Amino acid sequence: MKLSEQPCQCADCQRFYREHDRLIRQFPTLKQQQELNWASIQSFRTLCGKVSEELQKNISELENDCSNLGTQNKLSISEVTEALSEIENINAHLYSIEALMERIFEVRVSDEIEAKFKEVAGEIAPDPLNIDRLILNRLFHQAPDSPDKKTNSN
Repeated sequence: MKLSEQPCQCADCQRFYREHDRLIRQFPTLKQQQELNWASIQSFRTLCGKVSEELQKNISELENDCSNLGTQNKLSISEVTEALSEIENINAHLYSIEALMERIFEVRVSDEIEAKFKEVAGEIAPDPLNIDRLILNRLFHQAPDSPDKKTNSN
């Protein structure tokens, strides 16, 4: 089975491609990518940790309410417990990723190599607001055989 060489056009994939390209444009060096990924992992862990704490509190409150009111909140307790378990799994994976990232942080490159990173970043994720890119996009969308023209005519 041969996979299509065309990128997926669904809204989720398009949003991913835009975010992917934006991150390359805004953080085009190895050092910037290292720092971005480290900050991303740390913020994810912080958020998961805080939500875990809040869910633990909610479980205690729900258990107290259940003992006072009967079994009305049993489903809520099981939902919160399941969510808490999943978030704890995420946190465990994030710790593993953090261990791998520590090795990535040991890598240093010269200014010349960092310049190559910037050059390649400009090629693989050009600025979508660059005037040349805007002109090409406008020309593409005016072409009678462009994919969006074909779908509109059906």
